[in-house]
Amino acid sequence: MKFRNLACMSAVATCIAFSAFAQGLPKADSPEQLGFSSERLQRLTNVFQTDVDEGLIPGAVVLIARNGKIAYYQAFGFQDREKHVPMSTDAIFRIASMSKPITSVAVMMLVEEGKIQLFDPVSVYLPELKGLEVGVEKTTAAGATELVREPAQREMTIQDLLRHTSGLTYGVFGKSLVKQAYLDANLFDRNQTLGEFITKLAKVPLAHQPGTMWDYSMSIDVLGRVVEVVSGLPFDQFVAERIAKPLGLSDTGFYVANDKTARIAEPQIDSSTGKRPVTIDVTSRPNWLSGGGGMVSTASDYVRFAQMLLNGGELDGARLLSPTTVGYMTSDQLPPDITYSRETLTLFEPFGMAPTPRDGQGFGLGFAVRTQPGRTPLTGSAGEFYWGGIYGTYFWVDPKQKLTAVMMMQVGAAYRSHYRSLIRNLVYQALVN
Repeated sequence: MKFRNLACMSAVATCIAFSAFAQGLPKADSPEQLGFSSERLQRLTNVFQTDVDEGLIPGAVVLIARNGKIAYYQAFGFQDREKHVPMSTDAIFRIASMSKPITSVAVMMLVEEGKIQLFDPVSVYLPELKGLEVGVEKTTAAGATELVREPAQREMTIQDLLRHTSGLTYGVFGKSLVKQAYLDANLFDRNQTLGEFITKLAKVPLAHQPGTMWDYSMSIDVLGRVVEVVSGLPFDQFVAERIAKPLGLSDTGFYVANDKTARIAEPQIDSSTGKRPVTIDVTSRPNWLSGGGGMVSTASDYVRFAQMLLNGGELDGARLLSPTTVGYMTSDQLPPDITYSRETLTLFEPFGMAPTPRDGQGFGLGFAVRTQPGRTPLTGSAGEFYWGGIYGTYFWVDPKQKLTAVMMMQVGAAYRSHYRSLIRNLVYQALVN
């Protein structure tokens, strides 16, 4: 069955919406003013509309800005296909790991205030994490595999947490005895506080020696607790007062207030299972304020956050960071002898997102950074930085082109990588000057 986009009934070029625009980001008089071709942007509209019509995705919001002005801002399809709720540009999305850059900015703000040092062991701020051991799998004389704990050669640092070289991991990606220990400890429990999360984590061994391996991990969740301890504020309050309020991010936080729940975007039912993909409930404040994956936002809010980074830490007179700090965050932080977990390569390398020299990329403090113009199959520029979320959201900042782009959707795992590549191809093919 074909579905039409109820938010935009016409597929002509005028469907490129300039009537609504992100708060505080001015709209351009036309895409051409910013070097985009209206005709070529129509390709983006047509592709996303077709995929909605064919039932591949429920809907999406795409926002593209250049030189601080909006070139394209469009809602497609359904905010909730099953309830026939049309997508709107102010729909609120679960951004999952796109929470990580926000948390990283919070940490670097405290670094700039002299309250955190990047080389400090994490135990300086969270004493429970002092003396962590590394879990190593060994085979017994009987041929069984057991988990043996060995001393860490050094403690994890704040820098390690920011760049995912802490020795921590995620229990949900791949299988090992350490990962099983993560699952057994229920580290994703949304009923726990950040303090309780740290207490649990302190009892689980590290997966790697700190500083030796890049492994996508719960490091950023640990940083949320560091922010609480150092600032004296609950993490969500710090984000609200120190980041969201100055930048005018009115819909960004850890849950959706009652008067806004009608704007929450939902994934559609998966035809193979007859169920919606599993998501988190964001209609009430969680105890676990996951800086690694628990936040919500809108396209217009997130593009303001991205524009702040592109501007070198400032937006509309609100300065969160210095240009030097942003430049440092967006440089490759991985040492030349770093290794990569098998799960990392399996998850990211086939899709051009692995922070490896092979893919012409590295990792900064909070996001992947591109070090080469080629190698990765993702269109873009050297010097760009980006990340995405497990529910389908995605953003990138291209300083060379002075471009920021945000794609918001809520889809299952089968579609994420396809649309991350697709949106880049469609944006860059439309950039003609």
